[in-house]
Order: sequence, then structure tokens, then C-alpha cells
Amino acid sequence: MIGAGVFGITAALELARRGHDVTLLDGRGLPNPDASSSDASKVVRLDYGADGLYANLAAEALTGWRAWNGRWVDELFHETGLVLLARADLRPGSFEGDSYEMLRARGHGVERLTPRQRTDRFPAWQGAEYPDGYFNPDGGWVESGRAVARLLDQARDAGVRIRERAPVSGLVESGSRVTGVLLANGERERSEVVVAAAGARTPFLLPWLADVMQATGQAVLRFQPADRQPFEGGLFPVWCADLARSGWYGFPVDRDGLVKVANHGPGRRVSPDDPLEVDAGERERIGDFVRRTFPDLRDAPVRAERLCLYCNTFDGDFWIDHDPDRPGLVVAAGGSGHAFKFAPVLGGIVADAVERVPNRHLGRFAWRRPGEPGARREERIR
Repeated sequence: MIGAGVFGITAALELARRGHDVTLLDGRGLPNPDASSSDASKVVRLDYGADGLYANLAAEALTGWRAWNGRWVDELFHETGLVLLARADLRPGSFEGDSYEMLRARGHGVERLTPRQRTDRFPAWQGAEYPDGYFNPDGGWVESGRAVARLLDQARDAGVRIRERAPVSGLVESGSRVTGVLLANGERERSEVVVAAAGARTPFLLPWLADVMQATGQAVLRFQPADRQPFEGGLFPVWCADLARSGWYGFPVDRDGLVKVANHGPGRRVSPDDPLEVDAGERERIGDFVRRTFPDLRDAPVRAERLCLYCNTFDGDFWIDHDPDRPGLVVAAGGSGHAFKFAPVLGGIVADAVERVPNRHLGRFAWRRPGEPGARREERIR
């Protein structure tokens, strides 16, 4: 197993529980500080427009997060709910409007919000730019880096052999069959099946996938408010604002007393070996949004920042399948900026792919090319 992000760690844990001998390799110390999974926080939402597959999968994952909270000593999933805001009315055909109607039809207690209602209930928001939206009580956020650390501990307990600081430089092949991996120090690890779950490194490790997935960097800033009370979860839940167009989203104050604001947009093309730093333009763009939207954060200093790495597929869907041209290789990647929320169910999906067990989700995540029957057009929002 290459990569200990959310695809790799959940799959390693599930495969070990199914009786497989699993070795998990990662090039950095764990949790890997460059992996998108190792951030301070990730959104858990059911809001997926009219996309029933992801809405169903997210509902299953929500049940899983609640179950994990029940088993873990300290809760890492914070169910604050989620506010989804729009620049226009919640009309049919819009991401926000379709999300609202789907959630209502499925019995979730979504509450539509006028600007006045939003200001009264969530006073840190300045309302003029987003005249419509709703609150969904089913959702929230996860302390993602700490969750990965918890899953790594569980994997060790389940018998997974974990090798950190063991970068993989290539595959070992016998004819067309993949029989293991080559480490940067020249060592070879043999395996009956290699699962490439290398996140943003995937199209570099497997260059024949560079035309269907790419690595991008998305800027993330964390602000320190002078008064944290208006940004606590009850008054300031997870939020998404004009997500389908401008891509803004953010979180309540975290255990460090910081408020995270980020953008789920095109990002910029990166190599994982580039300096992964937020640039001045990205910093100013987020700062301008914060100054317009949250009066109490206008003078708040930035205490932390990072470039969150995405592995984007051409259509925004995950990529979980056997390589048709290389027996012995399974790819589990293409999180496209929205995979972490599915952690409680993702490992089972990858394990089913490895074992070739029928799974109703795998058709959507199968090997594909742009323009092929069933391949969907590129869509940024997932």
C-alpha cells in the first residue's frame, strides 16, 4: 500500500481486518504533514446538489463518524451542522437549490434562512452578499489530522506493518505484471497486489494517469479572532458560500482558537516536490473575502497557513480500480478535494475493489477516459 492518507490508511485497516498481510508505505513521518488528510479540519456534509450517489455515500459516512465518536476516547467529529449559502435564490438546477430539495425529500431537517434569520442566528456573518441559503443540522467537521493519527494506531493494532519515511520511487514489474515497489533507497518491497493511494503524488508516480488526474494546491488560512465566542460551533457552524462558483468554505474556532477559511476552486498546478507555500496573491484573495464577510475577523492575524494538495480527476469522481494494463496494480486516488468525509466507508470500497467484490459504488469510480461512454464531463464541485 503506497500512501497513508485517507485512501491508504482506511484501505490498509479494512484489508488487515479481512485477513490480508498489509504493508503501508509513506515517504514522510506520519501523519504526513503534506497530505491533505493531515490538515486541522475537514468538512462532513451531505450536500451534493442532485448527485444521489455521493449524497447516499455521505449519509453512510455520517453514520460511521457518529459510531467512531462513540468508540473513541475523545470525539474528533463535531456535529455543528452546516450552513450552505447562495448568491441567488435556491432555484432548481443550482447546486444549493438541488441540495436543499434533495435533503428535504430525504427527511433531513434543513431550515431555509433569510439574511435576517442568518444574522440573528449566526451573528458573525455579514449577510448582504448571500441573500439565500439554509442550515442543515446533519453535518459538521472532523479534526482530520488527529483522526488520521487515530486510524494509524488502529491499523498497527490490526497488524498492518507501517513503514514511514520510506518514499516509493517506482514499481517493480515482471512483464506487464506489477509485483512490488522500488523504494528511493534501492530496496524492493514485493507484493501480490500493490495499491497506489499516493494522493497528489499519484500522477507523478504513475505518469500514464497524468491526462486524467492532476495535482493542485489550494490555499488555507487560519485566523485568530480577538473574541472566540462568536465563532464557536453553536453560533458559527461549518459553512459553504457560493460553493459552486466561488468555492468559499470554512469552520468554527478549533482547539487552537483559530478560524479556518479556504477555497474549493481550481487551485494552481503543483508538483508535490515544489515548495508548498501560500503565495501573496492567494493570501490577499482570502483576506479580502474575510474582510468583506466577517466583520469580527477584519483585523484578526493569520496564525497558520498551508497549501492543501488535491489530486483532481478530470470529472471530480474518485478513481478506485485495477489498472487494466498492469495486473497486480490497484489505484485508489483522485480525492478531488472531497474524499476525507467518506473515511468511515472509503476503506471498504477500496478493499472491495482489491478483492473484486461487487460494490454498488465502484462503477462510478472505475477506470475511464474522457469521452468514453459513462465518463462524465469535468465538474469542479463535489
